[in-house]
Amino acid sequence: MLSMEKKMILLAALAVTTVMNLAAFALMGHDKRRARQGKRRVPEKTLFLVAACFGGLGGVLGMQVFRHKTKHWYFKVFFPAFMVVQLALLAGGALLLFRP
Repeated sequence: MLSMEKKMILLAALAVTTVMNLAAFALMGHDKRRARQGKRRVPEKTLFLVAACFGGLGGVLGMQVFRHKTKHWYFKVFFPAFMVVQLALLAGGALLLFRP
C-alpha cells in the first residue's frame, strides 16, 4: 500500500504529464490551423518549451495527427528525444516511488 505522500507525488506527476501532453497536442493543432489560415502562428520556441516540459508525447502525436512540422529536422529529432527522456524519467521515478 502506498503512503499518502507517495499517492500525492504520483497524482501530481500524472496531472502535470497529462496537462502538458494535452497542451502540446492542442498547440500543434492550433498552429497548423493558423498556418492554413495565414494568420499569426505559435512561436516554435513555445512549441519546444511545452514539449520539453513533459509534453513530448503530445508533441509527437500532434506532429503525426496534424501532419505538422514533420519536414523540420529539429522537430523530428527533438520531440521524440524529449518523449524518450521523459518516459525514462517517469519510469525511474516510478521505480523509486514503488521501491519498498
